[in-house]
Amino acid sequence: MVAFLKYSLIRLALFVPLFIVFALLQVGLLPAAIFAGLMAFAISYLFFQKQRDEATAAMRERFSGRAKPIRTAGEVEDAEAEDSLVEKNPDIAVNNDKRPGAA
Repeated sequence: MVAFLKYSLIRLALFVPLFIVFALLQVGLLPAAIFAGLMAFAISYLFFQKQRDEATAAMRERFSGRAKPIRTAGEVEDAEAEDSLVEKNPDIAVNNDKRPGAA
């Protein structure tokens, strides 16, 4: 995910100065945004292939279904509390795989 953030920041760092230049040339805000976006895309496509490939690989891994879930601190604490309760009470079965309303 760091690679995706890094590549996005590179694209943003290209877009902002180009947008400012086009805005100062008084081409209008919408055309300035379009021109800056196209130029930032072209520059990043031509010169930042390694970063783009790393970002693509990171996103592919994240959405592949094999990636570990991202958990908040609260979710981790809840899971640990549930695990400790299950370990202390082995006679109680926990079935959290059921969907609501399913028999």
